[in-house]
Amino acid sequence: MITKRQFKRFLRWYGTPVSILFGALLIAAAIYFSLGPSPLSIISGRNAAIRPNPPSPAVEGTTKVSADDDEFLGSEQAPVLMIEFGDFQCPFCRDFWRETLPRLKSEYIDTGRVKFVYRDYPLSFHPAAQKAAEAAECARDQGLFWEMHDKLFAEQDRRGEGTAQFGEAEIKQWAREIGVNITSFNTCLESGKYTQEVQEDFQDGLAAGVTGTPTFFVGGQKIVGALSYSVFLSAIEDSLNNR
Repeated sequence: MITKRQFKRFLRWYGTPVSILFGALLIAAAIYFSLGPSPLSIISGRNAAIRPNPPSPAVEGTTKVSADDDEFLGSEQAPVLMIEFGDFQCPFCRDFWRETLPRLKSEYIDTGRVKFVYRDYPLSFHPAAQKAAEAAECARDQGLFWEMHDKLFAEQDRRGEGTAQFGEAEIKQWAREIGVNITSFNTCLESGKYTQEVQEDFQDGLAAGVTGTPTFFVGGQKIVGALSYSVFLSAIEDSLNNR
């Protein structure tokens, strides 16, 4: 047992260094917690709907991804291929559609420098995503893919922020409003004509390392989340400069 005299001697010799060390630890802890969540958690939490797997970093190395025969905007001969794996019920995909795609379209897609391809990646916790993706494919049969693409996001946008809930009845009504032949459209949607096509997109996304939506491949460079325009600008310019 340590006697009172021994304890006093310990304090006299070591009290000051121990106090300094303890104070330094307190300061380090304060600095660490003041920094808040890591950049990775911000990316996955605010900008992308993630499957229950570890999220990818915002920007990764190059990956070869096929455009398949999916619908695209821009020139077939554009020097940069940009692929989005999206979910029609994902609020972050909607953010990208509203805030970033219009500028990319006017500055890079419409000017012939980027070919923008949309591929489906319906997440299991978005119950309307699979059917919405099939609806866009059915509208494509009538040359109205992008009209349906925009309508699906626009109608959800009117309901405010977050994940909007909707079903097949709303999808059919929105399709009617963009001018499809509703009889042909309903037959297509109800038959499940494009169920397998949508799931093949999903499987291709899995194979390419997609874990959430939206995920993009710009000249093969992987970008996860509805990030700022400057991120896409940088990736596109890098791809153009490295040709």
